[in-house]
Amino acid sequence: MARSFIQPGDVMTFTAPYPLLAGQGFQVGGLFAVAQHYATTGSDVEGMVCGVHGGLDKADAQAWAHHEPIYWDNTARVCTTTALNNTLIGSAAEAVAATPGLVTGAVRLNGAAAAPSA
Repeated sequence: MARSFIQPGDVMTFTAPYPLLAGQGFQVGGLFAVAQHYATTGSDVEGMVCGVHGGLDKADAQAWAHHEPIYWDNTARVCTTTALNNTLIGSAAEAVAATPGLVTGAVRLNGAAAAPSA
């Protein structure tokens, strides 16, 4: 019997597109991940592509409804509810008020590669 299973795929190795801190989101191609450790640009970084992650950078003063689709703005490097030109990464794991200065949120990552929304 041929074996095809390689790994669960929850955590994958990427090349860091820019300096990353543990817990910071990043996108490589159409796949979004959360860095599991510090990495310098061009170095290997383990990124979690599934699960619920809190403390992700989000668009300032933007409200999120529980389970609302969340996108990654790869230019501003923040999570957002704005679909246009951004990549769907999952859904809001909790509601977030539109409070100025509230710049983090929790996201349930979908773990799927996607093209930016046009």
